[in-house]
Amino acid sequence: MKKEKKTKEKEKEKEKKKKLPLDRTIKNNLFALRAIRMGSPLYLTVYLGSSLVYGILDFLSEGYLLRRIVNGIDSGESIWSIMRFVIIIGIISAIVYVLLSWFWNVISPVEQRKVGAYIEKMLFRKSAQVELACYENPEFYDKYVKAMDEAYDRIIKVMRTLDNLIWRVIALCANSILLFVIDPWLILFGLFPLLLGFFRRLENIAKHDLETAKKPINRRANYVKRTFYLGEYAKEMRIGGMYRNMLRDLRETFRDYVYVTKKYGTRMAIYSYIQCVGLDVMTVLGATLYAVWSAMCIGSANGGMSVGDCIVVLGSIGTISSCLNNLVQSFAEFGEHALFLDDIRFFLDYEPKVADGDDFAPENGGELSVRNLSFRYDGSNKDILKDISFDLHKGERIALVGSNGSGKTTLVKLLLRLYDPSEGEILLNGQNIREFTLSSYRNCFSTVFQDFKMFSMSVKDNVLLRPSGEEARKPVEDALKESGAYEKIRRLDKGIDTILTREFDDKGANLSVGEQQKLSLARVFADYSPFVLLDEPSSALDPIAEYNMFENMMRATRGRSVIFISHRLSSAVLADRVILMENGRIAECGTHTELMKKDGKYAAMFRRQAENYLGSEEIANE
Repeated sequence: MKKEKKTKEKEKEKEKKKKLPLDRTIKNNLFALRAIRMGSPLYLTVYLGSSLVYGILDFLSEGYLLRRIVNGIDSGESIWSIMRFVIIIGIISAIVYVLLSWFWNVISPVEQRKVGAYIEKMLFRKSAQVELACYENPEFYDKYVKAMDEAYDRIIKVMRTLDNLIWRVIALCANSILLFVIDPWLILFGLFPLLLGFFRRLENIAKHDLETAKKPINRRANYVKRTFYLGEYAKEMRIGGMYRNMLRDLRETFRDYVYVTKKYGTRMAIYSYIQCVGLDVMTVLGATLYAVWSAMCIGSANGGMSVGDCIVVLGSIGTISSCLNNLVQSFAEFGEHALFLDDIRFFLDYEPKVADGDDFAPENGGELSVRNLSFRYDGSNKDILKDISFDLHKGERIALVGSNGSGKTTLVKLLLRLYDPSEGEILLNGQNIREFTLSSYRNCFSTVFQDFKMFSMSVKDNVLLRPSGEEARKPVEDALKESGAYEKIRRLDKGIDTILTREFDDKGANLSVGEQQKLSLARVFADYSPFVLLDEPSSALDPIAEYNMFENMMRATRGRSVIFISHRLSSAVLADRVILMENGRIAECGTHTELMKKDGKYAAMFRRQAENYLGSEEIANE
């Protein structure tokens, strides 16, 4: 019953989305036009202005010119009078086409890029603001992916639809006036396509549903493709039979693709067929028969059409019918655009739950206090952290230890305000960290995560994580020496200017996981922020290399407050205080010596590891 209820609710939401209110449809399309105008006012003005010019010239050089020539010849008008009109139209057209051709090929590409850059910056800024939890919410993440994938194309499509609308309105008005002058009854044939608008709307809804249904299928297919060509999957794909599982998933995505294509494609074919029959048979053929009958059976002498008017009707009625049908199509397209733009606006209008405060965090740090902290992830009914309280004094080093899943990494994320706690608070110098601006507060921390990332940029950029000049070379080299990565980097062809990975540079360097980890640690040594957070910073190092790295870190971070997570308890010996976490709670807290004397869980874990890494423990006791 619950499953059925959820399915019905989803269907209702889907139906609701198909029928956006008129005001929301208008606002969504105006949002797109505003985005283009903000990116490049010139591009929007010329693009839409050209459609006005093209529409007038098309009418003068086609329908009106044809009638002028045929009726002029039929009435015995001077050939030079007719030729003069043709020449004037030709000269105006040539000048307009030269100017617009220069714009489209020289100016337009640059202006288009400005529009794209504005839209991308708008999305990237919002992406940087949303909290980490949004990436773990499938519904929000789907909208985020849609926004990133479709924003530019969909916004540009709004302008193109408006451009077509302007041209069609001009063509419709000009040809309608001409036909009304020839025979008012002809307008009835042109109005019939308006009745076909209902089927155009149904076709666009089916198209939107098809595109929406294809999104998750395409993401699955792209994921399978990535596992075959990305280096990070190469080893696992070549052992066992994982590649067969991936090929199985690829076949399943193809079956799903065929299913949704048939489901929605059949509807689209039916709606399209009804429109084609209505336009080609009822409108164009009907008006043609009426015009021929009026010209041949009645004749101009008896109040019927002249031959010139009949020829114009044969061309203009099709134009009018097509314009009316396309006008309906244009309005339907605006509705379709509004549906897609609603996802983009949902993302851009989202108010982050981890919001900025008004105050600036103190640059020199201070004391960090955690008070009665509890936290659970959205959608979970279980607390990951429960009633955590401790103080990090200025210049103190705390080691967070405990088994996997005990909440250590989650605590680090809360300290960085990547999440806000469900209960309790975190204080910096007695002030709740929610009162600080996010940028000023996070700038107080140098952080290395367990799942750190290397960017396809220079070693220097990867260490500093910010733009820099030549003055930064010495600090970067010193940081690499402290982390133990300098000798490897020094041997590279371009040293710290070497590009990491070969994604964009054939001469780029591919570092081992351990080398990458040392380089990521250099980020801490190159930054002089008051707090240092290290989440398993040495998991790829052997015990001896890890101990040496921690000794360097403790020396280099003297005077800074440090919290580090490590599964190897030999490193915890170097900390001023050790916090053992278990099931989201603080199980034990004290110095290494105090906890060993207590002979509790920490002491048992330490002795168990000492048996496995005796060599490293002997070094630790020297």
